[in-house]
Amino acid sequence: MNKQNIANLILCCAPLYACNTAKEVHPQKPNVIYILADDLGYGDIEPYGQQIIKTPHLNQMAREGMLFTQHYAGSTVSAPSRSSLMTGLHTGHTQIRGNKEIAPEGQQPMEGDTYTIGKMMKEANYSTGLFGKWGLGYPESPSIPKTMGFDEFYGYNCQREAHSYYPDHLWKNEERVILEGNQNGERNTYSQELIHQEALSFIRNNKDKPFFAMLTYTLPHAELNLPHDSIYHLYEDKFEETPYTGGYHDSEKPRASFAAMVSLLDKYVGDVLAELKTLGIDDNTIVIFTSDNGPHKEGGADPEFFNSAGPLRGVKRDLYEGGIRVPMIVRYPSHIKAGTTTDHISAFWDIMPTLADLTQTTLPANANTDGISLLPTLLNKGKQKEHTYLYWEFHEGGGRLALREGDWKLVVLNAKTPEKEIIELYNLADDLGETDNLAESQPEKIKEMNAKMRSLRTESDIFPFYSK
Repeated sequence: MNKQNIANLILCCAPLYACNTAKEVHPQKPNVIYILADDLGYGDIEPYGQQIIKTPHLNQMAREGMLFTQHYAGSTVSAPSRSSLMTGLHTGHTQIRGNKEIAPEGQQPMEGDTYTIGKMMKEANYSTGLFGKWGLGYPESPSIPKTMGFDEFYGYNCQREAHSYYPDHLWKNEERVILEGNQNGERNTYSQELIHQEALSFIRNNKDKPFFAMLTYTLPHAELNLPHDSIYHLYEDKFEETPYTGGYHDSEKPRASFAAMVSLLDKYVGDVLAELKTLGIDDNTIVIFTSDNGPHKEGGADPEFFNSAGPLRGVKRDLYEGGIRVPMIVRYPSHIKAGTTTDHISAFWDIMPTLADLTQTTLPANANTDGISLLPTLLNKGKQKEHTYLYWEFHEGGGRLALREGDWKLVVLNAKTPEKEIIELYNLADDLGETDNLAESQPEKIKEMNAKMRSLRTESDIFPFYSK
């Protein structure tokens, strides 16, 4: 080949070479899958010490990723916890600070111009989808998944409707989808399977471009009910059972149902991980698994039997650790070192700045997040910033407040009634189970933390805390 032919060949191939080089320098942004369980306790899965319920896929996820031992939900019940996640703000700042029902279907909405994690990911040119429970508005309100940044939505608009796994309808975007198998009290169509298949379809349909998928399954929230399939049969005759008859649909074997619901959730996680490998996008997808608050007692659930809070005190609706500290496992092959555990203290409001950092997105001024990016911890690169404090407020049960500052934890009960107020102080380094109240022996620490706690919030007209 003469010199001219070689030159022509180089010129001909140059664009292809440049394209390949550019692709190496600027790879596709990572896909993000955020899996949010509903009322799953810190100790309900095997990676966090569960001894009875089998969760092999979450075990695998922990072996291949990073396990957080000190991760906190946004609140101790669903709506404010999800609001905190969506807005990157703790419950002293986020708009939705409690469960506030709207008739006939839905909850208190966020304002239409609210900056959310969905809007942020859309601005970063991601396809966005949410599959499962929404619970932050009502149909045709200013706050439905579409207006909050999600291209696709399938599931429950209303968290009250999500108390049933056999509803008469779900929502696909703004369309009310009638489930014919569940009309007139019949229970033939299981919502979680429909939601799960829609989520897998979204992942397949967007495999060639960056996507952000939120999988907000309602498992293992009450009611305790699911198809009597092979997973249920694993536990059907394993426990001594007392049938539950109460406010939710009756359950002949509530322990078996609860255990099977957690294992079914685990199976869904396994399906997602397997799909990523099948599609060839496993290495470029970060998967986050967590829960919206601590374990529940409704519908015959027995958190004491399953040790659902692990070594922690409290359950859902408590601001003790068991009500707000939740499992979080993050898997990102070739980026997060496999089999690692971190004690870094983090919370739901950290997810927005973390994903902004991951996608190289600049948060606008109106985001004003309370969070800190976890990317230095996840990737073991750079210096990880630490929280000075974590704050929660809860509007039920007379009003409850909590502040974590280092190892110190302040808990206030009956906070809406000053004359009945109870203040408790714990040192989590020495007393993870919050059994030794140090309030009497640490009056100065109480005074200091209590004053700070009151300064960390703004009052809300929708969710007022202190009487005017």
